[in-house]
Amino acid sequence: MATRNCFIGVDVGTGSARAGVFDAAGSLLASAKREIAIYREAGDTAEQSSRNIWDAVCAAVQDARHRSGAGAEAVKGIGFDATCSLVVLDRNHEPLTVSASGDPDRNIIVWMDHRANSQASRINATGHRVLNYVGGKISPEMETPKLLWLKENLAETYRNARLFLDLTDYLTWRATGDPARSVCTVTCKWTYMAHEKAWDASYFHEIGLGDLADEGFARIGTSIVDAGTALGAGLTAAAAAELGLNAGTAVAAGLIDAHAGGLGTVGAAGQPEGAQARMAYVFGTSACTMSSSDSAAFVPGVWGPYYSAMVPGLWLSEGGQSAAGEAMAQLVRFHPAYPDAMAAAAEAGQHVLEYLLARIEAEVAEPSQALTCARDMVVVPDFLGNRAPFADPDAKAIISGLDADTSIESLAALYVAGIAGLGYGLRQILEVQASNGVAPELVVISGGAGEHPIVKQLLADAAGIAIAEPGSPEPVLLGSAMLGAVASGEKSSVTAAMSEMSSLGRVYEPAAGAIGQQHLKRFQAFEALQAAACLLRSGISHG
Repeated sequence: MATRNCFIGVDVGTGSARAGVFDAAGSLLASAKREIAIYREAGDTAEQSSRNIWDAVCAAVQDARHRSGAGAEAVKGIGFDATCSLVVLDRNHEPLTVSASGDPDRNIIVWMDHRANSQASRINATGHRVLNYVGGKISPEMETPKLLWLKENLAETYRNARLFLDLTDYLTWRATGDPARSVCTVTCKWTYMAHEKAWDASYFHEIGLGDLADEGFARIGTSIVDAGTALGAGLTAAAAAELGLNAGTAVAAGLIDAHAGGLGTVGAAGQPEGAQARMAYVFGTSACTMSSSDSAAFVPGVWGPYYSAMVPGLWLSEGGQSAAGEAMAQLVRFHPAYPDAMAAAAEAGQHVLEYLLARIEAEVAEPSQALTCARDMVVVPDFLGNRAPFADPDAKAIISGLDADTSIESLAALYVAGIAGLGYGLRQILEVQASNGVAPELVVISGGAGEHPIVKQLLADAAGIAIAEPGSPEPVLLGSAMLGAVASGEKSSVTAAMSEMSSLGRVYEPAAGAIGQQHLKRFQAFEALQAAACLLRSGISHG
């Protein structure tokens, strides 16, 4: 059994709970994964169960620790990250339904759920000053629109709720019994004003949630702490038994999942130096971009500026794409060759996207040449709206350049065009940030959807910026494990953990010459397609 000190990072994404065991240098010793359930309904509804998620977390932690060979006594700290989903608990701290089904186990409104679109629109119409700190417009993916939806549509649930929690804060509460909230979650998704160390009561009164303010914010958070802060007395005896760890093991205040990926990537040694010179690009089901700056930068359509929400003492500008990995999966499913590709991939023992990338790789001499496989196709992959830089939840995906070809080669072309489309969206975010004083020189990518070299190169070429891969195979888990190391006292601070536990890998430089010019032309077409879609949605085309 291993005796060196180690730390566990737990990441709860949209479809799974994962755990990783790391040593003090940031080396991954072992990891494990468990699937979690999601309930999808019409009208962009997505729900989950906190019981199901906690059970999956416990199983993943136990499995990862056993695989690592570490005894429970060697685990000195644990950190959690999760999607920014809304968890509702009743007066007995039991799950309370958020679902039309009435099932109490369906007590989480998932981040991607857009049921609160109209509430978000009404909130934005107020023009309240807190909106300046979410890029000018609040998103239905954030929590106050969802809380307003609950109050207006499931009044009994709203009335009987004792705690409304971001999923990360639910996990740390479940582990320790400490209801303290992470400054990351409440600042990024709940409109807490971290730079003022306060909620703005006038906002809640103006949007129709004044009762939360009148209660002294007891249901949404009165104790707000920095990520990495040690919570309570560590793991409770009950939680420790479920996780297979020792009672009293240090538990850190956590992060949103994408922010944990940022923590695990942007502070590594190397050039350009410093978190301010790097953007984290976390490429999973959705894609998040996170850029740090010394002073507040108000960027239209980009969430923030958020103070100390990722790196303590720095302001965070957070953009991203509401659908990224999921957009690519949906895109290829549209093509008539998809069933044939699925069968061929299964025969080869590969995921269908792996299979397509292998075919593309075999056709080109170097990754940048993959663009030639896209033919004349241009894709705007806004299947779940445009998170940044337009803050437009009603935006739709567009595919241009389709013909009658039903071959797998045509499917591969569509996939390449889709990846390039994500890169053009990234370029838009970089451009609007640069025009407002936030100009990273390097993008550090993490997340399972961006692992293949062709994907990284296509993104670098399409966005026109160098993209680096992290040194760790699991940077999101590493970011959470860093928090556990800080909470345990092994690391003196979050910034120390970032520099001591993370590293950079290969850097993909953007293509110049003819391929660079082709991307510029395609980017112009991409923006023209977006403009055409806006014209259609405005109703002018029917005039």
